[in-house]
Amino acid sequence: MSICTVERDIMNRKIISVSKKRQITIPLHFYKHLKLGSEVECILEDGKIIIQPLHRESSEFSVEILKDLVSQGYSGNELIKQFEIQSQNIKKAVTNMLEEADAIAAGEKEAANFDDIFGSED
Repeated sequence: MSICTVERDIMNRKIISVSKKRQITIPLHFYKHLKLGSEVECILEDGKIIIQPLHRESSEFSVEILKDLVSQGYSGNELIKQFEIQSQNIKKAVTNMLEEADAIAAGEKEAANFDDIFGSED
């Protein structure tokens, strides 16, 4: 094994501690290299946890939010302000949905059925 290969492996590998609360600290070198922000995507794959930058496809929501706000008569700075508020509301709603899905998957919460959502025909 060449010295270059050994150095590359050392740069791309780091043993880190897991706290009692299951928290980890991402090494600064990794954080900067991946240009991570305040959220990351965590994937369980083939017995490994993969932590990667979070890429959200928000343009579809953004266009719909803007169309709605413009139809309500917003423009200029008020449009920007309302867009920021609506974007945050969507982010909170998605977070809540993901937390609820996790709770259902973990058996901590029961999933809603058709009648729960739409009511029974009775």
